[in-house]
Amino acid sequence: MAERVVLAYSGGLDTSVGIGWLKDATGKEVVALAVDVGQGGEDMNAIRQRALDCGAVESVVVDAKDEFANDYLMPALKANALYQKRYPLVSALSRPVIAKHLAQTAKSLGADSVAHGCTGKGNDQVRFEAAVAALAPDLTSLAPVRDFALTRDKAIAYAAEHNLPIEQSKKSPYSVDQNVWGRAVETGFLEDPWNAPIEDIYTYTQDPATSREPSEVTVSFSEGIPVAIDGKPVTPLEAVQLMNTVAGGQGVGRIDIVEDRLVGIKSREVYESPAGIALIAAHEELENMTVERDVARYKRGVEAKWAELVYDGLWFSGLKRALDVFIDDTQRHVTGDIRLKLHAGTAVVTGRRSGESLYDFNLATYDTGDTFDQSLAKGFIELWSLPSKISARRDLAGR
Repeated sequence: MAERVVLAYSGGLDTSVGIGWLKDATGKEVVALAVDVGQGGEDMNAIRQRALDCGAVESVVVDAKDEFANDYLMPALKANALYQKRYPLVSALSRPVIAKHLAQTAKSLGADSVAHGCTGKGNDQVRFEAAVAALAPDLTSLAPVRDFALTRDKAIAYAAEHNLPIEQSKKSPYSVDQNVWGRAVETGFLEDPWNAPIEDIYTYTQDPATSREPSEVTVSFSEGIPVAIDGKPVTPLEAVQLMNTVAGGQGVGRIDIVEDRLVGIKSREVYESPAGIALIAAHEELENMTVERDVARYKRGVEAKWAELVYDGLWFSGLKRALDVFIDDTQRHVTGDIRLKLHAGTAVVTGRRSGESLYDFNLATYDTGDTFDQSLAKGFIELWSLPSKISARRDLAGR
């Protein structure tokens, strides 16, 4: 049997042309793999058939929406994962699950290599190849756009010459990547960071400036995982989908950021992640009620490192796995309900309750009958400030 390469296939121009381009450049048969992570758009069966029409010897479609939500989005939620404190890792979270299925498909079909449609300028090439290297170190990774100079004009010419079934009449001025966690938009006029985003680039969110009544939603968590919305049980995928609709309808989740890419350049990116932003806001507030202070303080540093590792393509690294163990342990008591008010692009917590709460009304109240012994505070402050007091005396004596 001829050698094979498994290509991560999106159905777009680059990966469609990449099938024939890879075959010409390597002599290998190409297997197309399309992974559904909730990106919407075309029917996956149509994408599967297009790959065959473009010359793939086999075309595999995997429905990974629930897997993506359960095994990738929920760990990100438990980690309150925001790269540079703002970006909820929309694309970065989808790459390891796609890479996992690339490696599995390659092994099952006897392929010796995998391929993707990334350029040499972005983060995704690293994410795909680092993940495949961790899962199947014997596989070789290829990138036709980067490795074989498959430029856009060459791709268009190749598609026309070979009569490939790809529509090119409605070329978008933007580069868009999306999944159920959100949407990433770049290039075009957005490459000038002074240019404000226009309303046309958004699809997951409504204009937050439009006058509308606020929405109120209650999210119920069990050990850090959303399990019900307004009292109705939901799976992780259903929670994300529902929050996308409710929060997106209020314009929640728009992010405009100049981002530090892994490859060393700064890039202007626009994101939409209504469910991501709303659920993280709710989850963080429930942690405020249920996680003790020292653990919560330490976890904030872990969260930043976790987000950096995932952004940098190290989902399957040893450090990431170790941090997962810590984060999972912090979630043992993160159970309860959070009420959110969604309006004008904001998700504001207005209520919280939990049977695991560390909030004690009798300690917190300033009314008569509180159980906090204020007389203990004087001695506590004396001891707490003693190191500062002693060092201040030394510093003053040395002047």
